[in-house]
Amino acid sequence: MRHWCTAFLLLLAVSLVLVACQPASRVHFIAEGQPATLAEWGVLRVEDGWLRLNEGVVPYDLNTPLFSDYAHKLRTVWMPVGTVATYQPDRSFDFPVGTILSKTFYYPLPAGKAWDGKSVARTPPSSSLLEGEALDLAKVRLIETRLLVHRAEGWVALPYVWNDAQTEATLKRTGELVTLDLVDAQGAREAANYQVPDQNQCGGCHITDNKSRKLLPIGLKARHLNRDFEYAAGRDNQLAHLARVGYLSGVPAQPPRLADAADARASLDARARAYLDINCGHCHSATGPAITSGLWLDAGTQDRLKLGFCKQPIAAGKGTGDRMHDIVPGRAEASIFDFRMDSKDPAIMMPELGRSVVHREGVELIRAWINAQPGSCDAANETDIQPPPAV
Repeated sequence: MRHWCTAFLLLLAVSLVLVACQPASRVHFIAEGQPATLAEWGVLRVEDGWLRLNEGVVPYDLNTPLFSDYAHKLRTVWMPVGTVATYQPDRSFDFPVGTILSKTFYYPLPAGKAWDGKSVARTPPSSSLLEGEALDLAKVRLIETRLLVHRAEGWVALPYVWNDAQTEATLKRTGELVTLDLVDAQGAREAANYQVPDQNQCGGCHITDNKSRKLLPIGLKARHLNRDFEYAAGRDNQLAHLARVGYLSGVPAQPPRLADAADARASLDARARAYLDINCGHCHSATGPAITSGLWLDAGTQDRLKLGFCKQPIAAGKGTGDRMHDIVPGRAEASIFDFRMDSKDPAIMMPELGRSVVHREGVELIRAWINAQPGSCDAANETDIQPPPAV
């Protein structure tokens, strides 16, 4: 009996050692159904007060991020072993079935403050709190993690909302409203009604092809990803890094790159066009849901009328603010662009999804860009309007 007990205890000890040597968690691609918790996917894990990435999960960022009520975003991509995405010059890369994209929305806490149930810092995305590809949960407030999962039938969107303890996120198919106070560096507060989208609303941005009506990634395009990132192992160009880890093939020697809209070293035109491309171009394009508007704001469009210069809106009404043209060169105050971007009214504002407050810096950028444009919309001079410089 004693020998049997000794053997059992030895076997148990060996088993515990083997378990301890295994990775903390592995990613699980789930081919069907809607898992109730984010943890079931194994993309992220909460460990010792930190939000960490699991094995094979690669973080990335965009040159200019889409505005979402000043939220910061931890973006990641994971693909099954042996699969690779194919580079495409203008569109989102062609990702294999089994790919899991994640985007965790979070806010830094006001400096020196603990979470009080509503107060978060209003800071630019450039002030990222990522440390070695991880987030210190004592310094941030997690709001939601959205997954975009490539299954056999196409991409599927799944929104998960984090609990108050920041230990788990649960599926919220119908979305959720999160009331916050955005606190700036001077302590001034602005209320924000952060809207976690329901599954149908995800299509409002991710259906970028009006014919197929299928969900597609938005940010994973060469022009957005061509930048450096501070990985745990050191700084590297994101496209080169994705190719090096076997996640991307076909990267050319000189891929396109859009400006960082917040980078004052870039030209005003490059910054404004980058901002419009990421915030508006997935909808306002030759293939997007807003194709019937005749307003195309993607980076590739150069036609001055399609860009809104002296263009009259297809449908008049409250959304025009009694202005006659989308863009009046040199006169932002007379342009519909300025009116709609500077509004919080759901019946007026653009973009119409993903925000409850005005992006002040974005409005200032596009206002300055419009005011810098030459030309006039006077009937006698419309043919003399100069197109904006090429990006």
